[in-house]
This record gives sequence, C-alpha cells and structure tokens, in this order.
Amino acid sequence: MMNLESQEEATDTAPVTTKVSPAAKNMLLILSCILLSIGNCGGPLIMRLYFIHGGNRVWLSSFLETAGWPVILIVLIILYFHRRAAAKDGNHKATTFVYMRPRLFFAVAFIGVITGLDDYLYAYGVARLPISTSALILAPHLAFVAFFAYLLVKQKFTPYSINAVVLLTVGAAVLALHTSGDRPEGESKKEYAMGFVMTVAAALLYGFVLPLIELTYNKAKQAITYTLVVEIQIIMCLFATIFCTVGMIANDDFKVIPREAENFELGPTKYYTILCLSALIWQCFFLGVIGVIFCASSLLSGIIIAVLLPVTEVLAVVFYKEKFQAEKGVALVLSLWGFASYFYGEYKLVKKSRNGLQNFQQSIELPQANYSSV
Repeated sequence: MMNLESQEEATDTAPVTTKVSPAAKNMLLILSCILLSIGNCGGPLIMRLYFIHGGNRVWLSSFLETAGWPVILIVLIILYFHRRAAAKDGNHKATTFVYMRPRLFFAVAFIGVITGLDDYLYAYGVARLPISTSALILAPHLAFVAFFAYLLVKQKFTPYSINAVVLLTVGAAVLALHTSGDRPEGESKKEYAMGFVMTVAAALLYGFVLPLIELTYNKAKQAITYTLVVEIQIIMCLFATIFCTVGMIANDDFKVIPREAENFELGPTKYYTILCLSALIWQCFFLGVIGVIFCASSLLSGIIIAVLLPVTEVLAVVFYKEKFQAEKGVALVLSLWGFASYFYGEYKLVKKSRNGLQNFQQSIELPQANYSSV
C-alpha cells in the first residue's frame, strides 16, 4: 500500500501519524475524497428513495448508515497480507492483525455510540423533509465543525479557510430563503417541524464528531497508520450499529421488514436491493471521512461535505424532480468558490513551507562552502 504501513510498531511517545511519502498520502487523500463524495451525495438520495416509495422505518434507515462495516474487513485483510509480504522481504518487522489498544478502543466505541445517535437524527430528518431542504439545513454543519475544531484540536485558521467557511455558510443562508412551501403532501406541520429540528441537531452533533475523531488521533498515544484508521472505522461503525439495533428491537423493526418489503411500491426485490445499496454507499461516506481526517484535517472533511450539499440538491432535482430555484444556483457558486478558496490557501501554505525549507538548506550549505574554501 505504498509505504502506508511504515512504522507500525510504536511506543507511547510516537508521533501522531507515521511518516508516509507525499505521493502515497496524496493518492490516499484523493481516494478518500472520491469515497466521501459518493457517500455524501448517494447516501441521502437512496435513503430518500426508500421513504418515497413506502418505507417508513427510521431506525432501520439509521441502522443502514453504518451496518455495512463488515465490508471494511476486506480492506483490513488486504492491508494485513501486504504487511506480511513486506515482512518476508525484510522491509518490516513481523506484524499482527490488530493494532488498536484498549485505551483507544473505548474512546472510539464512545464516538460510535454518538454516531449512532446522529444517524437516527439524520434519518428522521430525511424521512420528513425533501432532499433539497434537508441538505440546506445541514449546510451550517461546516460552521459547527470549525467551532469544535478550534476548541478540541486548536485548528489554525488562515484568511483563506475563514473565507471558505464564510462563503459556505452564506451559501446555506441563501438556500434557506425558499424553505417554505416544500412540505410533503400528507405530512403534518408538527412532523415537518420535528424533521427540521432533528436535522439541525444532526448537523450540530456531527460537527462535534469530526473534530472528536481528530482529537482521538492526537491523544491515542500510538502511531496512527492507515491500518489503525481502518480499525477505528470498523469499531466506530460497529457500536453505532449496535446502538441502532437496540432501537430497531425496541421499535419491532425486524418483525415489520418482511411485511414492508411486500407492500413496497417497487417490489420486494428492489426493496432489499435499496437496503443493501444504502449500507454500502453510506460506508463509502464514513471511510472517506476518516481517510480525509487522517491525510488532512477534520476541517477539510467538513468543507468537502459542505461543498457537496448543493451537488446533492442538483441530483435531487434530476432524480426526484424537486424545484431548483435561482437561490440554489447562487449557493452552488458560493460553495465552489469557498472550496477553491480553501485549496488555494493550502497551496500557498505548502509553497511557503517549501520555500522556507529551501532557504534553511541554503543557509546550512553556505557556511560549509565558505569553510571549505578557507
């Protein structure tokens, strides 16, 4: 895996993340962004498809957001055999299958329970609101991420990252100008209002979860490799799934699923296909999130999620024939502008650090040259 597993064995004084080649980290970041994009756009759409055609089990939908975690075991197995092959070549020490220590396990399990609660809040909102409305309500999620990132991990802000946060937040405000009149037919004002409140709560809670994951990396007291990141993903989703499973049992969802499949407008086969695809697509989202945090920061993951919300709006218009007002087009432009602003700031920061490194190397070489001439 392109040296991603270097320095797997570490002491408590190990750095937060192991050293990886820039090329490997960039490739992993690109892959994580792709997975995050697939999950962030596809997850809400397929979840809404379930509710539009006769599904009404909120706990089941929240369960599916993390129930696909066994798929990630395939990634973990591939990483394990890669390390074993490298160990036989003499490049690494003998390796083990699991690297997570008990201290980190309990921290990640706690985050998993919080994630399960957030899954329920989000699923409730999607069940009651159109995709376009739920997406715009989630947009201030970036401001929550920025706030908690500052409190928990002392995230440093540049003028460009601040500009990105402001633009994306303004984009959300522009989207909010036309929220009235989109209440689904047959839904009461109380149900609509509850969906609105639950979605806001989901945005706030997940804005806390992303920096909390980054803080867990920083306080882990062991080297954070991509293998360990995958283990964190599995444990987090496992406990979120357990939380939602308890809710399903209390709500008798397991008993109702066969009957709901028979009454589903698209038929039982498509019903179960939608459930399986939902679990798989949402797993792409979570794997993408932790990958972006590993390669960059929780703030970047929040920015990517925010910039994809208007894209989700466009897809909702295409697939579900939802209205696309001019305000949504303006919000899309603002989001792309904010996204570009963030990456331009990162480009300037990297360029500045490279120039500083070159100047430092030259300052070392000059005295040596003078000494040799003497």
